[in-house]
Amino acid sequence: MTEVPTTEPLFIPALWLDGETAAVHEVLLILEDDANGILILEGKTERDAWPYADLRIVPDVAGPDQMILSVQGEETARLIVSAHDAGLIRARAANLRRRPPLRQKGKLAAWALAAVGSVALIIFGLVPLMANQLAAFLPPAGEKALGDATLTQIRQALDETGYGELPLCETTDGLAALRTIEARLTANADLPIEITVQVLDHEMVNAFALPGGYIVVFRGLLEKAESPEEVAAVLAHEMGHVSARDPSRIALRSAGSIGVLGLLFGDFAGGAMVLFITNRIIQADYTREAEANADLYAHDLLRRSDLPPSAIATFFERLRAEGNEDDTSILRHFMSHPALGDRIAAARAATPEGQVTVPLLEPAEWKALKYICD
Repeated sequence: MTEVPTTEPLFIPALWLDGETAAVHEVLLILEDDANGILILEGKTERDAWPYADLRIVPDVAGPDQMILSVQGEETARLIVSAHDAGLIRARAANLRRRPPLRQKGKLAAWALAAVGSVALIIFGLVPLMANQLAAFLPPAGEKALGDATLTQIRQALDETGYGELPLCETTDGLAALRTIEARLTANADLPIEITVQVLDHEMVNAFALPGGYIVVFRGLLEKAESPEEVAAVLAHEMGHVSARDPSRIALRSAGSIGVLGLLFGDFAGGAMVLFITNRIIQADYTREAEANADLYAHDLLRRSDLPPSAIATFFERLRAEGNEDDTSILRHFMSHPALGDRIAAARAATPEGQVTVPLLEPAEWKALKYICD
């Protein structure tokens, strides 16, 4: 190390971390207008020299009373100067705010691709696998609690006032008619959990199943249906999803995916999560296999309940003829997996020739169900 004369014109006190040890050194900095940079003195010994062109401010670290500097080429070394003396350095170093050049771009790109691949593997591989396992072993009480919470979120998300929950439709005669349909089906169903059918006061033409045995029907579907057998056919299909615990899988997958994204991008557990899970469940984006199995379950249940599986075909054909294929229609759900035409044909084929059916409701009961929200 060289000795520096003590006759230099300008000295600034500072703290220096050499980047190699944990020691904090009290040093003096020599600044000269005609010099190429800063000389760092400890006592009378020159310890380092930092070129003005390579000086950078370390952001978001120092308080208002000090400035922390780094130098390119020495990643961990730091200089700490007071705010009073910082102006002297700013006047000489023009690149303090310039970002350092990006190094090892290839390695950074490889790490970025690996990170994206890992996240994709977790979301599209590990999360669905774990959701399937958890859904199979989820205790009834836990599944019911998940359904309660999800139904509350859906009612809040769909409430147009923004201040409460979408109302349930619960007229006395209407509920009695609904329970008659429910009783006919459940008497012949083999379900792992007791079902609860609810009607929500919303114009959407849809129905879906929730964890915990909940089946939700919208007012719009009841208004479009022309017979209680059509409503029963829709309920039977949703009971097929309940039997396979498909709603629990969707909810667990959605929550797991949101949890991973929340860890990466911050808190994602507020309104965005509610809207995401609500959208996933209402659209009922099941796999082709899950939909086909729910159809088969519904056909068998309807036959054993002395009801025609073809009722669902009649309902869908009428909705399709009316052009009611918007995003909020039950047709969108049934058009996905497999083709709607194939499902209509399968429902008609599942209806035995000459089947003797037993009427579900009296005309007055059917009218009460149609106006259950009034």
